Amino acid sequence: MEPQPLIEFRNVVKRFGDRTILDGVNFKVYEGEVTTIIGLSGTGKSVSLKHIIGLLTPDAGEILYRGTPLARMSRREWDDYIGRISYMFQNNALFDSMTVFENVALPLRRTTRLGRREIERRAMTRIEQTELTEVAHKYPSEISGGMQKRTALARALVTDPQVVLFDEPTTGQDPIRKNAILQMIAHYKKTFGFTAVLISHEIPDVFFISNRVVVLWDKVIAFEGPPEKLDQCDHPFRDEIVQSLADLAGELTGAYSRRHFKIRYQTDLARLEGDDTYSVLVFSFDNMEAITRAVSHDAAQAVLVSLVAYLRKHFGAVGGFSSRQTMNEVVTILPFSNTDEAARILENFIADFRREGMAEVARVFNERIQEDACFDFSISVGMAQGQPQVEIESIIELARFSKAVISNVQCETRREPA
Repeated sequence: MEPQPLIEFRNVVKRFGDRTILDGVNFKVYEGEVTTIIGLSGTGKSVSLKHIIGLLTPDAGEILYRGTPLARMSRREWDDYIGRISYMFQNNALFDSMTVFENVALPLRRTTRLGRREIERRAMTRIEQTELTEVAHKYPSEISGGMQKRTALARALVTDPQVVLFDEPTTGQDPIRKNAILQMIAHYKKTFGFTAVLISHEIPDVFFISNRVVVLWDKVIAFEGPPEKLDQCDHPFRDEIVQSLADLAGELTGAYSRRHFKIRYQTDLARLEGDDTYSVLVFSFDNMEAITRAVSHDAAQAVLVSLVAYLRKHFGAVGGFSSRQTMNEVVTILPFSNTDEAARILENFIADFRREGMAEVARVFNERIQEDACFDFSISVGMAQGQPQVEIESIIELARFSKAVISNVQCETRREPA
């Protein structure tokens, strides 16, 4: 039995004069999930978001919260509903004349009757949880762009919302920063347990943070479902959207998108016959989540990009190709190598990586952290051999199971990687 959606659009129509923006839109947002609404500019994504918080009302159709239409709520029900929702603006919308602390505390001062001490306690708790303690009394112009994003998120979370709406959170950011922002959202969603709804016209890296994707196309919903099924949809939007995803994935890490990775391995592995084998390598940045909490999201992503560059250098020459599978994991396939051959190739890679690669990874990392930051992290790899008749997902899982650390950096020796 399908669970009741937290928020549901039913046949929603919205017009501005003679222009129809939404024409019978239907989609669902489920509690505890990340739902991403994607589409090109001007397709009604922001209009949809504004309906959720009551800034706009439908011309036809209805929007429901836990099965209750918003239009039929009593004043008390509406106040309770709207108090459960927070909004993170596209450009952060921080007040330049207020410190980080004052920006974060603002919603509590404007929307609650809490006393000064309780407001201060709650605001500082969110500031500490979003790693902003050291800049709490600085102004937005005095902190980095990443810290400004975290300040905006801390402000959005200070009222303990059930739902957080993110309006174009990656617009105007460079590729690594885009990925870092998405990872930040995923991390804090896991930490605080809110339901997230994102919108973007830049086609964010939905494969790694979203449970559900909603595609707005020509005033209606062209697709709704898990992101891994996006490329199975038979619709004119598919090629443009999927290609945008593939291009962004390449920008972010230099690796194949999941879809292009699948096409590549299906093509290469289709040539194998009988007892022919291939090898799968699974590389991971083992404690990325801890690093992003303690240091920064973009530092962790820069490390991943640096790692992928080394994978391409070594394995591309022997026909290998890679794809990022999760926020901290890259899978490489050697399509025409048995275990012995793959082991020799991997041995050469590990020797070079320990000699030069890890130092480069550590350098990239150190450039993006504060001098007094302290961290441990490691790079692991696992290997497994596959055959044409065995599902590749099973081989990838076997490789994950066999992972072992190949190099690490420890806190007290972080400037001299092992």
